[in-house]
Amino acid sequence: MRRGPFRPDAFPSALRSTRLTSQLGIALGVAFLVCFLTGLISHLVQHPPRWFWWPSEPAGLYRFTQGLHVATGLATVPLLGAKLWSVYPRLFTWPPLKHAAERLSVVVLVAAALFQLVSGLLNVAHEYRPMPFFFTTAHYWAGWLVIGALLVHVGVQLPVVREALRSRAPRVRLSRGHGAPPVPDADRRQLLLTVGAAAGVITVATLGQTVRPLAAISALAPRRPGTGPQGLPVNRTAAAAGVRDAALDPGYRLTVTGFGRTVELSLADLAALPQHTTVLPIACVEGWSAVGTWSGVRLRDLAGLLGADEADLTGGEAEVESLQTAGRYRTSTVAGPHLADDRTLIALRLGGEPLAVDHGYPARLIAPNRPGVMQTKWLTRVTIRSLR
Repeated sequence: MRRGPFRPDAFPSALRSTRLTSQLGIALGVAFLVCFLTGLISHLVQHPPRWFWWPSEPAGLYRFTQGLHVATGLATVPLLGAKLWSVYPRLFTWPPLKHAAERLSVVVLVAAALFQLVSGLLNVAHEYRPMPFFFTTAHYWAGWLVIGALLVHVGVQLPVVREALRSRAPRVRLSRGHGAPPVPDADRRQLLLTVGAAAGVITVATLGQTVRPLAAISALAPRRPGTGPQGLPVNRTAAAAGVRDAALDPGYRLTVTGFGRTVELSLADLAALPQHTTVLPIACVEGWSAVGTWSGVRLRDLAGLLGADEADLTGGEAEVESLQTAGRYRTSTVAGPHLADDRTLIALRLGGEPLAVDHGYPARLIAPNRPGVMQTKWLTRVTIRSLR
């Protein structure tokens, strides 16, 4: 009955060992932990519960955490591949039902990890058609599944890992061939170096989408920092959002409301208000980011037109709405730290020129330390409220 992968000599490679699997497992565990923590930050920033607080400075903090999230996730691809290669013979140990529960838990861990990597890669490529679900929600809950299954797996395997790393004696092979000659540790180190080099190449080949000096050699990066209208990439164009005609309408008005007052401002009215310039990045959840020089009206100054004072700003929030008539991110909330920050603008210009329509003309939000998906474009209404 022991045929196919159940044969004793079905997996002849002598490179597999408990020590190799333990080393790969540690690297993979660290990568998954970094991905989980940075992904959790991103989710909380985009969907903040009432208890969550996110600062407006340093301005590039989200750019760093999300860039690290995507870079670590991409580097995980060769690590997970090598880890699965090192352990999959165990799925075919004889008799098949022995340790069935342990194998089932490993299958759950592997399936969830593969889901995270595949869906993450599709997100980085901005390709959502193969996913019949909302990526952000699915990726978030699958992340909890991965980290939970990983903690259980580590708890079960910790004694084995400790023993394998502590002992310097020849390791037991995980394949089941008999009488195979021992493999020098140098060969296994070479395998580890190869996996590490693959992870490094993938990282360098994609990190240029957020680290501009690497852009020229980042052949796998789907976004280039300097490519796009006015030198910045665009994820969603005005035509795709269905707002091009409304954005170019000469009768455009921005409605600012709150504290029992409402003000309607034309583009000329906005341009007549005190103008401010700031240098801030657009940092998107797909991992790319690029810095722009933005000019416009401070959001706090618009609140001042309604009679808001400093306490109203730090203890309040603003809801900004887009001309888009649908979409999960047609509105976003600007919390107190960002509302009171001098760098939070209703931007009218980029790089000294009027905004391109694909960058949010006639007016868009730009604020420090926020995901690009929350830097709402094509603004039509700003509602400011005090939470005191």
